[in-house]
Amino acid sequence: MPASSPRSSPLSTGIAGLDLVLRGGLPRDRLYLIEGTPGSGKTTLALQFLRDGVERGERVLYITLSETDEELSLVAASHGWDLAGFDVVELNSVEGILGSGREQSILHAWETELGETIRLVEREVERVRPTRVVFDSLSEMRLLAQDPLRYRRQVLALKQFFATRAITVLLIDDMTASEGRDTHLHSLCHGVVTLERLTLDFGAARRRLQVQKLRGVDFIAGFHDLTIRHGGLDVHPRLIAADHHQPFVGEPVSSGVPELDELLGGGPLRGTSTLVTGPSGTGKTTIALQYLFASCERGEPATLYQLDERIGTLLTRAKAFNLDLQKHVDSGCLRIEQIDPAEMSPGEFAARVRREVEGRGARMIVVDSLYGYLAAMPQEQQLILQLHELLSYLNQQGIVTFLIKPQQGLLGSMQTSLNVSYVADTVVLLRFFEAEGRIRKAISVLKNRAGAHEDAIREFRIDPQGLRVGDPLSGFTGVLTGTPHYIGDRAPLLEDRRHGA
Repeated sequence: MPASSPRSSPLSTGIAGLDLVLRGGLPRDRLYLIEGTPGSGKTTLALQFLRDGVERGERVLYITLSETDEELSLVAASHGWDLAGFDVVELNSVEGILGSGREQSILHAWETELGETIRLVEREVERVRPTRVVFDSLSEMRLLAQDPLRYRRQVLALKQFFATRAITVLLIDDMTASEGRDTHLHSLCHGVVTLERLTLDFGAARRRLQVQKLRGVDFIAGFHDLTIRHGGLDVHPRLIAADHHQPFVGEPVSSGVPELDELLGGGPLRGTSTLVTGPSGTGKTTIALQYLFASCERGEPATLYQLDERIGTLLTRAKAFNLDLQKHVDSGCLRIEQIDPAEMSPGEFAARVRREVEGRGARMIVVDSLYGYLAAMPQEQQLILQLHELLSYLNQQGIVTFLIKPQQGLLGSMQTSLNVSYVADTVVLLRFFEAEGRIRKAISVLKNRAGAHEDAIREFRIDPQGLRVGDPLSGFTGVLTGTPHYIGDRAPLLEDRRHGA
């Protein structure tokens, strides 16, 4: 088959994540609608689209009824850009319309007939002969028209004008019209992209994007989180785990503590997720750190996402338990990322995980803790679905995943508002119990989809020489009822050990 010509290939939007959603970009020489409420990122998207054209040596044209050249320059400067290579036409400026200069008298929108405005647009397009055009915005055209039927006729005339030319056009609409979304306008355009800005009860505003339609393209449907940063707009495509399978061998992964591995039938298998749960202070994070340390000792990159504890405190505590994580952080084998859930959406978090796995080659991922992740998503049902998709992705990549889930309370019946045990392949439970007037800890494995596991309850202890797992507590009753009680002999219990013992 002959190779496709440049004109038949998709046109990049200048935003890598959006191009992925669109399966490569926008079909060329078509009319598209970019709609969204004020502050959702429409102008930034439009500027990135035109900048990509300038970088490819194309002529681009920004036609504005709502923004001045100065205002556009300020937006561009906030991202470290300039408007060099752009042709900008202000339709509230006579001289801007005629292209004869910048200083001129003002021709206000209400003094101009819509038909004349459309003719001036066509005249500028003929003068510049661009391959990319942004028209900002349709709201002002509605004001000029004053009649919905007349407005739609003029938009149709505009479409017919561009249809005879090799130009890709973005129409910007801020959706401030009283009638809301214009479905007739949707039908006129080859594709429609909707941007939204969501205000939460606490934290930064969240933004998301949805492709409403794109004729002839099997785009990725649904909502995709986006962020506006210095340098432009980042789109985080919705994760579809089934699209990312990689072959791997599901072998057990050692922690470096044989007794701990025996509980899990040799250790968690590659391509599985392990949920470590229990009350605060039982050692959930330390177990995950032990596996991270062992992974880096084998030379396998690993990543810890810390949503609760400060990184400095974590490293100091790990060193006190004979886990020198700092050397692996310094070598680059271990990466610890501090995540602020109030500032990051689940979609952006999933994108970060993907970069670690696909870009850095991480073979182990730890999320500490799930309550921090919960804070990033007020709707729990959507959280569980997104978490399930993220774990499925990691499993298909052969990644060993650890999830830390604290339980509410310290003693007695443990409660949780986040039921995620069904999405994990393995569940490890830690509990406190009392014996001989001392508070001790117990560890057990409740389930292991990957294979056999011990059904014994063992004592668990952390001291300056590291992590220890004791013999089965045969005289220990009540751990699963929430009121653990030890009635056996003293012999099975772990005692203190000193350095060199």
